[in-house]
Amino acid sequence: MTEKRMSWAEPFKIKMVEPLFMTTPAQRVKALEEAGYNTFLLRSEDVYIDLLTDSGTSAMSDRQWAGLMLGDEAYAGSRNYYHLEEAVRKYYGYKYLVPTHQGRGAENILSRILIKPGDILPGNMYFTTTKAHQELAGGTFVDIIVDEAHDPRSLFPFKGNVDLAKLQRVIDEQGAERIPYVSLATTVNMAGGQPISLANLKAVRALTAKHGIRIIHDMTRVAENAYMIQQLEEGQGARSVAEIVFDICSLTDGATMSAKKDALVNIGGFMATNEWDVFEEARNQVVLYEGLHTYGGLAGRDMEAMAIGIAESVQDDHIRARVGQVFYLGEKLLEAGVPLVRPTGTHGVFLDAKAFLPHLPQIAFPAQTLAAEIYVDSGVRTMERGIVSAGRDKLTGDHCYPELELVRLTIPRRVYTQAHMDVIAESVARVYQRRDRITGLKMTYEPKYLRFFQARFEPLRA
Repeated sequence: MTEKRMSWAEPFKIKMVEPLFMTTPAQRVKALEEAGYNTFLLRSEDVYIDLLTDSGTSAMSDRQWAGLMLGDEAYAGSRNYYHLEEAVRKYYGYKYLVPTHQGRGAENILSRILIKPGDILPGNMYFTTTKAHQELAGGTFVDIIVDEAHDPRSLFPFKGNVDLAKLQRVIDEQGAERIPYVSLATTVNMAGGQPISLANLKAVRALTAKHGIRIIHDMTRVAENAYMIQQLEEGQGARSVAEIVFDICSLTDGATMSAKKDALVNIGGFMATNEWDVFEEARNQVVLYEGLHTYGGLAGRDMEAMAIGIAESVQDDHIRARVGQVFYLGEKLLEAGVPLVRPTGTHGVFLDAKAFLPHLPQIAFPAQTLAAEIYVDSGVRTMERGIVSAGRDKLTGDHCYPELELVRLTIPRRVYTQAHMDVIAESVARVYQRRDRITGLKMTYEPKYLRFFQARFEPLRA
């Protein structure tokens, strides 16, 4: 999907604005030093355009804001819980729902229920919080994604696909009884926002059904994945995004959802399942870690906004504009010769930091370095997805060295205009022009878990 596009307009008009302020280069250098060269530790007031994440950063619609006023803040049995339950059943098809404060709350509960020490969790590339909860429960993640996903130059359209031979090998070597579920993401964040095809998902379902293995669906960006199926997969072009979303979910046994992405809310998530026994235990666990099973750490108003956001997220006009803005930025950067993960993903553009800064070894944290350089140039905040995010090998203690060393330019939904995309592209192009003069970083502080959130760095001297 790299062809030139006709002009298009967002399917909404702006009703309220939030002023943005540009800092000076000297102010940004000072802010970055104080943040230990970690963009996660920057104060938002020091950021001009914020591409750190699309999690909880989207703009809600007027209907969602109106829904906040309908919040039923009863401790038990809030009507908003039942509205949310109805939306999940209607658009996703899962039978049982347990709300949580966000996606990682659902991952924690699910992992505690389904994983026992020594279990193996095959999946289409790891995600940071998912893998962390799986490991804390005693499991080991095994990557079964197609090889193309690890090659940023490959134009294969469905880099989120499972390699069926890899999955069969894990089953043969480990035994189906040690695999509580296959962990399947739509789309695959760490691969650059890459989708899985419907045909591949059906094949995975057939294989897992043969061995009595569940599929658990990380459905954080399922609508974006459905849009790519609609656009790229043979026989799917005439179907609606909503229909494809329902089909995707029907091929899985349960799900975790960070509603802060596709569902267009600033906080919230859920665990869903089709198994009564798993639901029953989840209702017990959620009381310990989140809140009562009919609010799960959320206010009633948050659940109402989520229910409305789910309906809006599967509308074709919305998702076409959302992904279209990401493609627009990707095309601008490709025109400037900037090395990217190809094809452009659905929720952000991923810079190939290895190709951008080929003179830096991976231990000099090229993606972390590049994110810092972009911030100093323009006040645009991006984030690292490479060696820092990959963490350490739990057996050897050494750094994990992923094939992909990326900087993610994540586009919040319904927040920025095309003019903002132009500013971003111009900034990245300027940094690319002076790339040979960029030196790397060394880590000076490393937290125990999910180090990319709080690690600190300082520049290496040339």
